[in-house]
Amino acid sequence: MGRSGATLRERGAAAPVVRLSLDVPKENMRMRSCGANRRLLVLCVVLGLVGLAVVSLPLFDSKPPRRLEWPVDPAHRKFVHKHVQSVLDSECRTAQTRQALLTLLPESSKNTRPLLWRDSALPEELFRFTPPFGFKGLRHKLDDLLQLLPESSSQLKPDQCRRCVVVGNGGVLRGLELGRFIDQFDTVIRLNSGPLGEFVADVGNRTSIRMSYPEGTPLKWADPDPHALFVAVVYKAVDMSWISAMIRKASVPLWDWLFFWRTVPDQVPIESQRFRLLNPDVIREASQDLLKYPPPRPRLWGWDQNVPTLGVTALTLASLLCDQVSLAGYGYSLSQPGRRCTTTTTYPWTPCCRRRCTTWTEKLTCSEASCSREPSPT
Repeated sequence: MGRSGATLRERGAAAPVVRLSLDVPKENMRMRSCGANRRLLVLCVVLGLVGLAVVSLPLFDSKPPRRLEWPVDPAHRKFVHKHVQSVLDSECRTAQTRQALLTLLPESSKNTRPLLWRDSALPEELFRFTPPFGFKGLRHKLDDLLQLLPESSSQLKPDQCRRCVVVGNGGVLRGLELGRFIDQFDTVIRLNSGPLGEFVADVGNRTSIRMSYPEGTPLKWADPDPHALFVAVVYKAVDMSWISAMIRKASVPLWDWLFFWRTVPDQVPIESQRFRLLNPDVIREASQDLLKYPPPRPRLWGWDQNVPTLGVTALTLASLLCDQVSLAGYGYSLSQPGRRCTTTTTYPWTPCCRRRCTTWTEKLTCSEASCSREPSPT
């Protein structure tokens, strides 16, 4: 009896354990049900977002895109044509644009080299900052890239004064029909994927230099001139790998594609000897000396730096390659939204002429004589 009582007590003591073990499957069922509901909710959210994206696409819009009307006053167009022709007909003055810039630059800028070549000397200052102001930490990559470029002896040494025009991508050129005038300059520099094709009447058809970085390079090459040069600009380390691949006609490594913020071309269909590499000192000069931006400063992650636009950098480069530099398709006027900047040359007409010239760009581009010839607005 005592033995049976002990057994019953033992069984009674074990009973709660048995009940707990029976509750475990129920708890698992509740957890499984909660997990299933959570997965169903995530699936519904994903399907909802996909549906919203599909609905947002103009799948059923059969109407062709309407061409943007861009009226240009004929009197204004005639005035611009007359001015640009006067620039082309005037006497070319040796190193005129560079001399004008040097009044705003430090003494060291007299030794700035526009491009880097296979046999270029590489001062330590070139490795002080990361791209686009230098090649800090990229010496080996730079050495390998330079081996793919021609030597400095291959650069052209013009025997006469040269006029250059840097063609920006601003819509201010639309309807001005400056194409035939732009093509008359000795050197035509175009930026990024600046179009030709249907815009030839406004922007011209000649390209001497196309200046760009990977993401800005046209996916479909449009320059018909087989002698056009491609000046590559390095803004980040991976750009150097892309440039090397384009010169070698090789594929860009799959890993590198992850670091481009948009689709980049997988080829640049020009001969390897037509590639050039921009000297980072040109970008530094445009940033710190012309625009008065502060120098790059290291921070916990990367660098704090102010990068100038490619348009300002192109102006600086052109001043090193050409004697007289003109700009087309640049700028806008916030104070006069109804007026358009047209062509900036040695003595241009631009909207800035209506007020006192204060910035370095206005000092280079304004002229009271040209302003006085501006036709009255209609």
